[in-house]
Amino acid sequence: VQLQASGGGLVQPGGSLRLSCVAPDFSIRTFEIGWFRQAPGKEREGVSCTSTDGSTYYGSVVKGRFTISRDNAKNTVYLQMNSLKQEDTAVYYCARAALCETLIADPPYGMDNWGKGTQVTVSS
Repeated sequence: VQLQASGGGLVQPGGSLRLSCVAPDFSIRTFEIGWFRQAPGKEREGVSCTSTDGSTYYGSVVKGRFTISRDNAKNTVYLQMNSLKQEDTAVYYCARAALCETLIADPPYGMDNWGKGTQVTVSS
């Protein structure tokens, strides 16, 4: 029952990527779903989360640059990442959250069902 993240890749600083998160085995309609990331040698970092009522939450380092959205009909959550910086380089995971506030906490906690993640590399 793992969420499947995709859409990562190599992008230049200032570029954009859109990540997708699909839940193959359950309906996201009744769950808070979010993204966290982990770079080599660093702790996990909460990125963004969308709650069941459509509210959105962002970590301070991505606020204003990233936008999360959900399409309940497609059972998919998206993360649009603009103005990417080298420090955004990490593996990005999508997960179910007990509460969005905990997923974007420092450090994040209360997540489950994340899968392999997708690599985002920002480099010139």
